Parts: sequence; C-alpha cells; structure tokens
Amino acid sequence: MKDHPKKLALLFAWILLSGTLQAQSPKKPNVLFIVSDDLTATAVSAYENKVCKTPNIDKLAGEGTRYTKSYCQYPVCGPSRASMMFGYYPSATKTYGYVSGREHVGKQRASLPELFKNNGYYTARVSKIYHMGIPIDIEEGTDGTDDSASWTEKFNSQAAEWQTPGEAELVQNNPDGKIERMGGNKMTIVKAEGDDLVHADGKTAKTASELIRKHKNEPFFLAVGFVRPHVPFVAPKRYFEGYDYKNMKVPDVVENDWNDIPPSGINYVTSKNAMMNTVQEQKAIAGYYAAVSFMDDQVGKVLKTLKEEGLENNTIVVFISDHGFHLGEHKFWMKVSLHEESVRVPMIIKVPGKQPAVVDGFTELIDLYPTLAELAGLKYSKHIQGKSLVKTLSKPSHTVRDEAFSVSLDGEAFLLRTKEWAYIQYKEDASKGIELYDMINDPKQFNNLAKDPKHLKTIKMLQTRLANKLKMVRKNDLEIPVAVKTK
Repeated sequence: MKDHPKKLALLFAWILLSGTLQAQSPKKPNVLFIVSDDLTATAVSAYENKVCKTPNIDKLAGEGTRYTKSYCQYPVCGPSRASMMFGYYPSATKTYGYVSGREHVGKQRASLPELFKNNGYYTARVSKIYHMGIPIDIEEGTDGTDDSASWTEKFNSQAAEWQTPGEAELVQNNPDGKIERMGGNKMTIVKAEGDDLVHADGKTAKTASELIRKHKNEPFFLAVGFVRPHVPFVAPKRYFEGYDYKNMKVPDVVENDWNDIPPSGINYVTSKNAMMNTVQEQKAIAGYYAAVSFMDDQVGKVLKTLKEEGLENNTIVVFISDHGFHLGEHKFWMKVSLHEESVRVPMIIKVPGKQPAVVDGFTELIDLYPTLAELAGLKYSKHIQGKSLVKTLSKPSHTVRDEAFSVSLDGEAFLLRTKEWAYIQYKEDASKGIELYDMINDPKQFNNLAKDPKHLKTIKMLQTRLANKLKMVRKNDLEIPVAVKTK
C-alpha cells in the first residue's frame, strides 16, 4: 500500500492531462452553405457588375476566397443541384431532370450534408437546396424533389410569389402590355407591398437565423436556399428604387449574331420568341437586379446572426449559385444555354484563419463536396468526381483544373471551357453543330470560329479532349454496389 499515494498522483495527473488535451482538441467547424437561385456572376458587383448592388455578398467576397472561373455542371436547377450535392457529374449519373439525384446514386452513397449528418452534425435545409419548382413549390410550401436522408430537419418558406400584392408587369410574351402578371416560369415583375417577411427569402433568412441561435452549441451544417433572383422578379417595392429601367443598358449585340450559332445553340427563351421590345428588356434587367439586391439583403441578415452569436471563427461559409442567367446577351434570357453567362457562377468560400484571396483558376460546383469534407476532417468516397479546393485557400495560384466541363439539353450538349477556348458541341458526334470561341480576344462570344479552316487543328484537339473527358466521367462506381467497392 506504500505506492498507493503515488498511483493516485499519477491518476490525477493523467486526468488533468486528458482534460487539457480535450480542451485543446479542435472543435468541429460549422458549415453555412448558402445557395442563390439563377444568380449569374455578371450580376454581382464583387465580380464585374457596376450597377447591381450586392454589398453583403461583396463583403463576404472581401473576407473569403472569391473564385472567378467557377462553372456549374448543368445550367438548369435540378441536375445542377443533384450534381453538386452528390459530387458526380450529370453524365455519370444520367441525372438531367428535376430530381434530387438520389434516384440515380442509390441509398448507400451519402450526399454532402448526409456525410456531415453521419459524422455527428446537425444538418438542416431551409427552403430550396435540392430542386423545388419556382414558383409552384414555394406557393404551396412543398418540398419539391428533396432528399430526406440529407437532413436532421427541413423547413420550407411559403409565399405568394407572382400573386404577391403590388404593382405588377409581365415583360415576356406580352407585346401589347395587356397582361399584368402570369404564373409559371415567366418574367413577371412585382413591386410588392409590405416588408421582407412577405416573401420566401425573407422568411428563409429569419428561419436560418433562428436555427443558428438554437444550434450554436453543436456542430451544424446549415443549408440556406434563397429563391431569388429566379423568376418571378418579386421583391418589396423599395428594392426597385435604385433601378430605374430607363437607366438599364441592354447588352451589346452584333448584326446577324445568330447566323453562326447552330439551331441547338439558340436558347429556349429569346427576345424574339418572348416578343420583348427594348423597353421590356430594360425592365427585365431592372427587375432582376432588384431581386438580386433583395436576396443580398437576406444573405446579410444571416451573416450578421453568425457574427452576433460569436460563430464566425468556427464556421466555414460558402456562397454560390446553382447556375447563371442570361440578361439579353445574344438576345438570350434565362438559362439552359452553354454560353458563358448561363454556366459561370459566383463562388465564395470563407474559412476561419484563411486570408482573403482571389482564385482565377478553373473550378466546378462538384468541387464543393470534397472541399468541405476535407476542411471538416471527414472521410468521403474516393469515387466522388469533384476535386478538393483546399490548397487554393492557402495558395490561390494552385491549379486544380485545366478546364471546366458542363452539359445541357438532356446531356447531349457539351462545354469544354479552357483558358483560351470555349468549345460547345451538340451530340457526341457533333451532328447538331459546334461552337468555338476565342475567350482571350472574344470573351463575349460573338464570333463562332467553328467553320474557320485556321482552327481545324484546335477543334480536333478539343473534340479528342471532350471524348476523353466523357470516357473518364462515365467510368464510375455507380453500377457496382457500395459494399463491394468498399471492402
């Protein structure tokens, strides 16, 4: 019994050391994952826009890492979000429609938030993260094609959308101005009565802030989906005050711009088939900008809550859009096209302890899955097709990709975007045409060089590169049960 005090002393010392190590162990980082709907990078003032006001997004960009060449994998909500949330290209999963993506990857493959949930995180969705029909699911307060396995809890933000009381005007397919407003995927502008909480995004910001306060003492993955600036362009009237349509500049066009674009490359909504005159084009741009400013204000409210609760130093913040949006370039409107304004997206990642930076290298939305998993120290499937961007957070010049890849038109139109070229091919055999743009000298993509004999060698090189990309993308583990792959 003589050594009993010695044993007690050793035990006491071990307990103290254990407590010290536990106190020093890093706390799991939170993730605040913010997604805007249909927001083109060309409308964000932290990027190149000098008219649209986005001070809260700009502030986040100034504090985090801003990616200038980030691209979606499909310029339509459903397949873009499915690709981003599961980390697979649409061409790998054959996810081209308005689904969550779970239908194609199976129950055993974890989505991005599900990976966090499986590792002890509280995960929540507020409004649109996977696909929701806008405005229908918002009007009805329904889930859309959500993935329930991703979340501990989910919250919808119901609102009247195009039927919101206020001054309204339909600016497409309304040449004589007789129709005030229309539901569905239409450019109806509503200068709404009432405050922010009348609208889905106002409610979303409020719910997100409440969840941050409620769950601040546990690790969380909070996905916040804002539906603006997706049509209809609805916002409280005050957000329209800085955007007089008469001051809106319609994008430059060149004579006979469509003559060198294959029929498959003419977007599904144009000024021609929407019967829009110049004034309606200006009003559409003003309405879009007002919707963007309203959404930006809601982003600011959520970020303010994060700061007020003392969580900035332990929360990774991501801000993205699911794809871009045409605002009259080539007389195109909305998305679907593989031209720059439709596929390029804003992407900002703010990580505690990392210095503000700008990354000009190519990145893709599917890169978010491995990036966030690595930052949180979570193991993820080696078959995920995204690439981690973690190194770019410390070294902005680090190259992750030499190109960006996107598809459209049910996976039968393809984009390879390199530093020098934007190559668009319709059908795998190019039977529906191709487009080639010199992105150094023709960044607005006015001059399709596909039929220029001088560029035949370049076209052949890019066609081979595309074929190799498709072969690589389609060589995935989706046909084999996960249990077999992970023995």
